[in-house]
Order: sequence, then structure tokens, then C-alpha cells
Amino acid sequence: MADRSHPSAKPAARTVLNLGNLPPKRQGFGANGLYPRTPSRVDPNNPPWPAYRGYHEYSFAHETMGKRLPTILGKAVDDVVKTLNEQYEEEKIVDLSQCIERMQQLMSDLNNNAKLRPIVDDGEGDIPLWNKEIAKFFRGKDFMNAPWLFAEAYKYRRLHECFSISKYWKDYDVFFRQKCDTFSRSGTAVFELSTRFAIPFSYEPNATEAEKLKARELVFHELTQVCLWGNATDLSLLINMTEEDIKNLQSTGGEHLAATEKNILGNHLNRMWKLVSSMKNGRIDFVLDNAGFELYCDCVYADWLVQAGIASEIHFHGKRFAWFVSDVTRKDWDWLLNSMVYGSLFPHGTDAELASLKQMGQRWKEYEKQGKWVYEQHPFWCTGYTFWSISTEAPDLFLHLAGSDLVLFKGDLNHRKLTYDCQAPSQTPFDIAIGPLASDDGAPPVASLRTIKSDVVVGVPQEVADRLDSEEPGWRISGKYAVVLLSDGLKGLPVKFDK
Repeated sequence: MADRSHPSAKPAARTVLNLGNLPPKRQGFGANGLYPRTPSRVDPNNPPWPAYRGYHEYSFAHETMGKRLPTILGKAVDDVVKTLNEQYEEEKIVDLSQCIERMQQLMSDLNNNAKLRPIVDDGEGDIPLWNKEIAKFFRGKDFMNAPWLFAEAYKYRRLHECFSISKYWKDYDVFFRQKCDTFSRSGTAVFELSTRFAIPFSYEPNATEAEKLKARELVFHELTQVCLWGNATDLSLLINMTEEDIKNLQSTGGEHLAATEKNILGNHLNRMWKLVSSMKNGRIDFVLDNAGFELYCDCVYADWLVQAGIASEIHFHGKRFAWFVSDVTRKDWDWLLNSMVYGSLFPHGTDAELASLKQMGQRWKEYEKQGKWVYEQHPFWCTGYTFWSISTEAPDLFLHLAGSDLVLFKGDLNHRKLTYDCQAPSQTPFDIAIGPLASDDGAPPVASLRTIKSDVVVGVPQEVADRLDSEEPGWRISGKYAVVLLSDGLKGLPVKFDK
């Protein structure tokens, strides 16, 4: 038996090897393989590629967190003060004054880069989602060092909290006046579409089936572009537009559309048509972006999809409360349809133009009554989570979307949430960039119609992005360029959720 007390039992001294003949040590292991992160290493504070954060001075995140958000909040305060001055009941005045005080505290937190605190429980269904995410991933984080996407969403949720804990002003929308005003200044483009589409879509007399298919394809290509470029009037970016600016952005003539298709840098329009042309009385979902003219364009598009027999059921997904300045709420939805039928927004419109708008609005309201159009507002859309987390954080919503034949995500914010808003290489394929929403069993076909207004870009050849970075350094935020990207998904496979 070994004698543990003997000096020979002591641990051996460190052995030193002379490695002079072996290859030299190398540096930088994993530098190229660090990103994208594997799914198990992805979380809201650690996206697949590095996040954009407010302290990144080279990014649009820095401009947004440091300048745009305080400016937007300042205009929101002005709106509430205007409403306050219209009140006469003391209790409502005091209640609204307290809302303004909370807004001023939010402004102070923004300007002083405060830590992100939990959301006060105001009875909204998204409270558990928000506060779980803050507790798990953002304890000690502030507005500038949290990922930009989360910090920006958090600011808008805090803004809603300013009113949601009040007695009389729970549903107040500080952006409603702006949204209505912008649509009322869009008459030229509004009538350009209403005079074309008030009369139901029809084919040329004696058209063959092949000719009818071609007619549908041509209209699809043009209306998809109208739906895409309707996003040009994002109020959070263009809140000081002149009427002439609006007319230029909203030009819907065929010649304009032909010229703009060259600016669609990632273009899956033909793939989308191949998918849509095979549908008959299917279901299409719109995850909405901006109210006003963009929503109007979405509805013109949805109307045609119904008339062409492509879809018999369209679901529109909006926000439960005011969000990112111009996002659609139920109030915006009802206001648009009712103003088309009953309103007097366009005093310079001709009798024929006004009649065409009313006729189209009446048809859309009838779609609602018949259940062909359904407006929905799941709490998940107003959380800080990206859409990579739909199946884990909102499995009911994922299961609902899995029943769709095509889910159209509109606009820049939805695109950022689809792609985790991180610094992915521009040539990253769309179905890789959107992660589980493309690869989970049962994932529906997903399309993103997005005018590019922030840094993240995927589905675009690297040489194109490099050339634009060199020739037009502001191209990623200008709204001049766009993408129409499609993921085929895995529709038909049984949806499974991790236990």
C-alpha cells in the first residue's frame, strides 16, 4: 500500500516542456465564427449578431435615442397641453395634469439616461411580458446601453403608462391629431386610388383564363408596390412634412412605380406572386404599420385580394394603444373607414372623387360585417420582444398565424423586429435573419414589405450594400430604398411547443 506520508508522495513539480519545434500559437480563434450566435445563446440582450445600441455614435440608434425620441415626446406634451386647455371639469383637469407630470418625468429619464425600471401594473395584458424581460435581461441597463429596439419600445410603453394609470385618460392617444392631419393632407394620392378601385375589379370582356391570370399578375405587382411605398409617410421620421413633400412621397402613378422598382434592393415580388397566384379564397394576414395613408393603401390592396378571389379572409393586426407615433390602433382603423363614408376631410375633392371614396369605404365596412375583414390587437405586438420570440412568449398568437396562407409584415419597425434589429451582414438570407418564424414547425409564409429607414439590412447582395455605403452613406435611413422579402415557412407541419 502506498505510503502517503513519504516525501515521494508529494505532488510532482510543474513539468516544463520545450516546445520550440511546434507551430507558433495563433490568435483570433472564433473571430469569424462568433456570429451569428447559436439559438441557445440568443436572448433580448444578445441578438444573433451585435445589437445596435444608443451609445453607438455611428448608428441611427444614437440619433434616435439622443434627439428624435425627446423631440417626439416634446410634441406629445404639447398635444396634451392643448387638450388640457380645452377641459372645464376640475377632476379631469387635475387627472390630465398628472399625466403631463409623468410625461415630464419620462423626458427627464430620457435626457439623463436613467436605468430602465419595471412598468407599473396598469392592468394591460402585456405587463408580465414586459417586466419578465426587464428582470431577466435588462437589470441595471439604461436607455443608451440597452439594445436600441428594446429601449425605444420601452420608451413608448412608458409613455402609455403616463395615461393608463389615470382615471379619465386611459386610452388617450397623443399622436391621434397628427395621424388624422397627415391623412387629410393626402387627398391627391387618396383619390388616385379611390377613382381606380371604387368600382370592383373586373376583366376585359371575353378574356381567356390566361389573360385573366396575366391581368391579376400585373395588378398584383403594382398594388404590392403601392402597399410598400405607402410606408413613406412614417410620422416618427417625417413629422414636419409639407403638403408638397407628401404628394411626392405618395405618388401612385404607374410611371412612378416603374421607376421605383429599381430601388427595391431585395426583390421577391415574383416569388410572392407565385405563392399568391396559387391561392383561392385563402387567408392573408397584415401585421400593420402606420395609420392614415399607409393603412388606406393596405386596405386598397386587401380589397383587391378579396375581389380577385385570392383571399376570402383578411386579418389586420394593429396595436392596443398609441405606439411609435403613427402605428395603427383600433381608433385609427375605425376613424379611417368612417371618415371615408361620413367625413369631410377633402374640401377640394370633386363630387366624383368624394363619391368614389365613400363607395369604397362602404364596401370595406361591409367586409367587416361579413367577417371577411377582421381587425385584431394581440398584446404581444406592444412588447419589447422581437418576433423571434412569438412561439415562446405568445404561443397562442403563433398558432393563430400558423393558420394563414401568407403573413405580410408592413414597415420598418416590423422588419426590425423580424430580424432582431442587429448588425447582420446585408447578404444574410431573409429566412435565416428571421430565425424561428421561418424555421419553427408550422411557421406560415412570411413577407416583409419595408422601406429602409434604419441600419439593419438583410436580403441584399453585399456588393450592392458596399456600393451604396460608399456612394450614398445615408441610404440606410433615407427611405429611398426598399425590400420585398419572402420566407416560405413550414406551413402544414404540426405546430409544436417546447415543454
